[in-house]
Amino acid sequence: MGVMEELKGKGKQVIADVTDNEALKTEGEAQRDKGAEQRQETEARAKAQAHEKKAEMHERTQEAAQS
Repeated sequence: MGVMEELKGKGKQVIADVTDNEALKTEGEAQRDKGAEQRQETEARAKAQAHEKKAEMHERTQEAAQS
């Protein structure tokens, strides 16, 4: 999700450098940073979900052993 924002922001930065447009450069940096944060959030969420699945698996194993 955030990867596209990062790429669009980077593209704006490149165009801003070529056209010497400081406002577009600032906008591109902000968009790139936003995308990076979104990507990190998505990665953290995926990692948390993997841990939850692992914990559920261990809980089912424990319950089966107790039965």
